[in-house]
Amino acid sequence: MLGSYRAELLKLRKRSAVWVLFASGLVLSLIFGYLLPYLGYATGDGNQQTDGIPRSEVLRGLLPERVLDNTIGGFPVFAGALALVLGAIVVGGEYTWGTLKTILTQRPGRAAILGAQLLGLFTMLAVWVIGIFAACAASSIAIAAAENAPMNWPGPLDLLTGLAGGWLVLAMWCLAGAVLAVAFRNVALPIGLGVVWVLGIEALLAGVVSSLLPDLEFLSDAMPGANAGALVFSITGMTAADAPPGVRDAVSGDRALLTMLAYALIFAVLAAVTTRRRDVI
Repeated sequence: MLGSYRAELLKLRKRSAVWVLFASGLVLSLIFGYLLPYLGYATGDGNQQTDGIPRSEVLRGLLPERVLDNTIGGFPVFAGALALVLGAIVVGGEYTWGTLKTILTQRPGRAAILGAQLLGLFTMLAVWVIGIFAACAASSIAIAAAENAPMNWPGPLDLLTGLAGGWLVLAMWCLAGAVLAVAFRNVALPIGLGVVWVLGIEALLAGVVSSLLPDLEFLSDAMPGANAGALVFSITGMTAADAPPGVRDAVSGDRALLTMLAYALIFAVLAAVTTRRRDVI
């Protein structure tokens, strides 16, 4: 598997779609986490990011002490959708291009190939998390210096916990994209279904349950997106008023963590079983 893992890293590093997706997540984090709030703070004009929030609180949300909020706050929905697309592209692309048949004629087996793909994806997601954190940290430092504000950082353990939690959120969504790609043996359909689920269906389900079917709240609370948002909510300590879309205290942090790990394990097992039993054509 080690040789296949190195090959997957090489493919990921040279595949432009990987870096386009990363750049998209980075730009979204900086625009909604820093640019729009800072413009609202600097001009005093209300917008969706700052309406009804005191200017001092807007500035506080841009400083290094809140860097984790801005780094992983968009992971449950927007960056999660990008991670799902990444998993579908990497795993489903081998079916679409017909390269999986060629790979299987070589030495690695199906389980080794899938394992190497998933390890490569997990490694790349770690690069995504570190890159987004570095950009958010640089933005926080620049704003703090420009406004002569204190630079109080979260503790090392808090930073490690937050980044690990964000990585787990992306990894779960990436595995969802991978298992869909294996099930449908292509790229387009898994991306379409997955993105619609992440960006639309879960939010619609949560809204319908909360307003019309409160007895089914346990169902919406068991969904992967709800638990991803709850995990980020518990890690960052956000309030419901300033939490981004998809981040809410639907369940406790411990329950969210266990549910996320369960989803990741289920997705990985389903992908492995389907890969071993299904034809590659």
